[in-house]
Order: sequence, then C-alpha cells, then structure tokens
Amino acid sequence: MKLSLFTLFLLLATVALARAEEGMYPISEVGGLGLADKGLKLTPEEVFNAEKTCLVDGICKVNGCTGSFVSPHGLIITNHHCAYRAIQSSSSTTNDYLRDGFYASDLGDEIPAKGYTVRITESFQDVSDQVLSAITPGMSYTERTKAIEQRQKELEKSAEKKHLGQRAEVAEMFAGKTYVLFLYTYIQDVRLVFAPPASVGNFGGEVDNWEWPRHTGDFSFMRAYVAPDGSTAEYSKDNVPYQPKRFIQVEPKGVDEGDYVMLIGYPGRTARHKTASFLSYEQDVRLPYVVDLYQWQIEKMQQAGKGDRAIALKLSSRMKGLANVEKRSRGQLKGLVRKDIVGTRSAAESELQTFINSENARREKYGDLLKDIAAVYAEMESSQHELDVQSLRSASRLMYFAFAIYDSAVERQKDDLERETPYMDRNIDLTRRRLMLAVKDYHAPTDRVILEELLRRLRAAGDKTRDLAALLPSEDSLDELYSKTSLGDPEFIQACFDKTPEQLAAMNDPALAAIIGLYPKYLELREQSKSREGKLDQLYGDLVTVKQEFLKQKFVPDANATLRLTYGHIKGYSPEDAVYKFPITTLGGAVAKATGVEPFVLPSAIIEKHSQGDFGKFMHPKLKDVPTGILYDTDTTGGNSGSPILNGEGRLVGVNFDRAFEATINDFAWNESYSRSIGVDIRYALWITGNVFGANHLLKEMGVE
Repeated sequence: MKLSLFTLFLLLATVALARAEEGMYPISEVGGLGLADKGLKLTPEEVFNAEKTCLVDGICKVNGCTGSFVSPHGLIITNHHCAYRAIQSSSSTTNDYLRDGFYASDLGDEIPAKGYTVRITESFQDVSDQVLSAITPGMSYTERTKAIEQRQKELEKSAEKKHLGQRAEVAEMFAGKTYVLFLYTYIQDVRLVFAPPASVGNFGGEVDNWEWPRHTGDFSFMRAYVAPDGSTAEYSKDNVPYQPKRFIQVEPKGVDEGDYVMLIGYPGRTARHKTASFLSYEQDVRLPYVVDLYQWQIEKMQQAGKGDRAIALKLSSRMKGLANVEKRSRGQLKGLVRKDIVGTRSAAESELQTFINSENARREKYGDLLKDIAAVYAEMESSQHELDVQSLRSASRLMYFAFAIYDSAVERQKDDLERETPYMDRNIDLTRRRLMLAVKDYHAPTDRVILEELLRRLRAAGDKTRDLAALLPSEDSLDELYSKTSLGDPEFIQACFDKTPEQLAAMNDPALAAIIGLYPKYLELREQSKSREGKLDQLYGDLVTVKQEFLKQKFVPDANATLRLTYGHIKGYSPEDAVYKFPITTLGGAVAKATGVEPFVLPSAIIEKHSQGDFGKFMHPKLKDVPTGILYDTDTTGGNSGSPILNGEGRLVGVNFDRAFEATINDFAWNESYSRSIGVDIRYALWITGNVFGANHLLKEMGVE
C-alpha cells in the first residue's frame, strides 16, 4: 500500500489524550500512539507502511461493513449480519439459507452476493486546498455546498481516469475545513462461501442485540473474485479468486482477559465535534421519531410474516436493519439523558464562549458562532414534519421505487458532474442493482399498511403540510394505487430506467404520478438541506479552529467511513452498582440460554457436541469450554461491524459485531467506564465452521490445521 502522508494527519501528531484507548485514529497515526507500551508486538511500520506491504493491506470494506482477507485466495471473514442481505436474497422456501445456513464445498458452489462490493484502500492525499478553492466570495450557502460537491466529483472522476479500475472518493475529515481523496481497489464480484444458520449467526435476536453477555456466532465467509487478468469485473463464471497483497493470519488460541487488542476498519459516523444544540435536536426530535416509526414498521412486518415463511423471508433483511437502528437509537436516547451529555457539552461551550469573549478580535470573529449553529438546529426542530415527508419516499417501498426512477430520469438529463452522486455514470449501475434487489423483496400488502400510516401522519401535521394536502394520495385511492401500478414488476422498472421524465409522466402509472406531483417538494427539501449543510460546514470549520486555539491541542476527526485504527484490552465493566460483567462468554452459556423458542434456538448438533465435551482444539484452557463472545474497550461505531480483532502480533482473534447497550452513546461521547465493544471469539467461529458443519477445507485454507 502506498499512501501519501498529508498535512491533516501531521497535525494530529500533537493530539493530547485523556485516555489512550479513546479514538478512531487515521491509520497513518499508528506510529505516534505508543502502542508498544500497551501490548503491540509489531513495529508501527508492520501495521502501516506507506511504501511497503503491511497488515493494513489485509483489511477491506464490504459494502457498509469491514472484512479481513484470511487466505491468499480472496477468502474474507466478516459478520453474519453484514452478509445477511446476500444470504436472504439467495434464500427461498426451498433453499432457506437463513434458517439452515449455507456451505459451499468448493469454489464452484459459491453463490453471487448480489449488490455487494469490496474495497481495499490503496492511497490517499490531502485535497483540501483544491476543494475549498471552489468557494468564491458572495456565494450563498446552497451554492457553497454545490460548488464543493462538484469539485469533489471532478477530483474523483479525474483520479479514476488516471487509475483505471480503481474507485475514488473524497471524504470530508473536518467539516468545511479538510478533505482527503482516497483511492480503492474496487471488486464487484463477491460470493457467499459459508454462513451459519441464523440460530447461530443471530442467536438471541433483538432481545440480545446491543447487550452483554452475548453468545451470537455473528460471522460469515465471503470471497472476492476478479477477471483472469486480475482486473475488476462483474460476476462471470470465468472469474478467479482475488489474490490480496496481504492476508490476516488466524490465531486459533484466541485471547484472554487483559490481553491487548486492536481493530482496523471503516467506522461509519460519529458526532463528537458537534455542538450541544445538535445533541438537543437528536435527543428531542430525530431519535424519538426514529424509535417510534421504526417500532411501528417492525410490528407490522412481523405480523405480515407470521405464518408465511415466504413473506417473512422477503421482509427479513429490511426488518433486521430497522430493528438494529431502532434499538441503537433507544440506547442513544437513554445514554444522552442518563449521562446528561447535552448539559456536559453546554458547560464546555460556556467555557469556550468565555474564551471567545475575552479578546476583541476573537469576539468579533467568533462571538456569534455557537448561536448561529444553534439557530440552524432550532429551524430543524420547528420543521420536524420534514421527517414525515422524507419518510414517505423511504419507508414506503412503492414510493421509494417511484422516486428513485423519476429522480434518476431528471438527473440523467444533466451533465454528469451536475447530477446527484447516485446518478453519475460511475455510480448508476450500482444504484440500479441495489434498487432491483429491493424490488425483489417488495410485498405490496405490507407496503400499503405502511404508506397509509405515513399519509395519516402527514395529514395530522395540519398547517405545516397544508401545501401538500392536494398532492397526497387519498385513503380512498390506495386500492387503485396498488392494483394499477406496475412498479412491483422488475421488468417494468428496468424499462423505466431508459425513459425521460416526460415519458415516465405519460405512462400514467399511479405511483409514478403521485411522486411526480410531490417531486417539487422534494427538490425544495433537497435545496434546503444543501443550504443548511453549507452554513454548518462553514460554522463548524470555524468552531474547530477556535476550539483548537482554546484547548491548545489538535483533534482526531470524527469517523467518516474511512480507514481507522482503535485499540484497547479485553476488559469487563460494571454497568451498575455491585455488578461486574466478565469479558468472555462460553458455549455453555449459549446452551443454558437455549429454550428452543425463537430467538434462543441452537442447532441440535451444537447442543450434542457441548454435552459430549467435543471442543477439539478450540477449548479455552481456563474456562474449559469453547469461548463464544469477547468484550473489549476499543472505540467503535457502525461500520466497524466485521472489523478484525487483532492481538499484539497482528493475528486474528475475533470479529467485531456490536457494542454494549450503554456504549450506543459512543457516537456522541466515549467513556472508558462503559464504552465496550463486542466480538465473536475466533475459536467459536472456527469450531462452528469445522467441528459442527464440517467445512474443514476452509480451516485448512486459513492455515488452521
């Protein structure tokens, strides 16, 4: 991996930390973290080296998750919930891979994971000056956002032209301040290799989700394929397994309490540099809205799938995603209130304001900064009905299909660089493929129930949505809307992609007609969002500058789905008085939980092997059982799902998949007393794969004899 070390990351060399375990560090910072004192036995250069192959080259991004190459033949280990969509979309009532698991005995049996891509970071460089040079004096906030977006697209398109077959992405590191161009090897042929049944991969279901102790075998194996010449290519029977520059060696001995561990991956989004006014908006408006709407949708989907496995399979992937976000949002709400995060941040901002006011020049420049940021969120709080308007085109699949088709047609009339990102030439094929996967899982009766509720909520908003009243489908028209639309037909949708907006309007499809009527409102909201984004980017850029001046230190940028490293130790915690949670769970705990009733069902083979003490080489020497889950105090968030848990020698000892319920607040604030992450112990994954399901060829491929 060749990586350019740029100004932003050099700035981070002087970061002052309250505790070393806190932080999702840009990977180039590994040399300045003093990890040898914490337990790292590799040199920093063996973890990351700008000029040579290193440990980082064995890490990849799998859609929105992380994965690790664990063999020289493109074999990837990631989470079961990360592979869930691939498992679900390949399942039927005849071949129910979710229920029964999936096992490819050889390469020829591996099945396409439709809609999946794999990315490996190849290089990055600071492009802040180039991006910010697009801003000119007198621009409105909307124009500012659009200018930055267009410059990012120009840089990405130019980079991909120079590096054929690679994928470029400009990431904002500090809002309105620093931007980095990443280049990725981009693999489009990804296949499912092995997945345990959901009774293992999702053991405990939503009851145990975000909880500890945990006994979930949340892992699966996939494989990356390329064309015979090594170039990236879509699925073909002639493609061959990808050969990574480096793969991660599996450590079948696992870890013990107190051991050093580190994670390398692609954490999603955190908001630790956001203001108290942002947190108030989250606490009072957005998070309660998400919890309420998602709980309702999940309940309706569960009712629809009860007693009909075919419907349950159609809705399972979406329902799992909703349930995960809903419980995380509940945890964040609880943490915000219980830990008074808003009050704590407000107090810190009061000190900052005093500092700003202490000098005339500083007060002149930054005096209204916090107030101006708060005004944006106050506007959003007073316009919370916008959430219902946006949900109309996302929660209802029918409206989602109609909007995506019509929006694509409108945007594709523009020059490539002026389009919204999903509809650019470089993205349109992936956008369409993912839409077609959603069409495959469409269930009209359930969707109608959801749309009817969304329409009720919009009408209940009264004056705030009066301008939409005449445009919304009436309750009486829903029978006709669903009976006469063709948007549940994949062939019809494919044909729609080739039509202009005028041709789509002339088709007189009722769902398309409904969205076409609402489309001006969605354009208005899009412009409004860009205006807010432009204003906040400028204000937050100033906030970082003055905070650095006040605190006399630099900051680690918020997570943004780019490559990061975090570290810590296998460590329990006390969530409440007189309670200590040990950091390793065992198979015996899973068997004790197994009631035979969902979600606590285990395959009989697992229970039998446990009763016989058939643990093979994967028994924990102290616990005398197969370890299932491990707990550690690294700093993680969404996107770290599937991240390798590595020991001090850089060997794989587990796969990260969750956080403790108390740690859902990590996105806003990290705390060493309760911020804990959860992973599946590699010994459990290996025992399940080889001893239980007989896929010993995969263990052999990974060098586990």
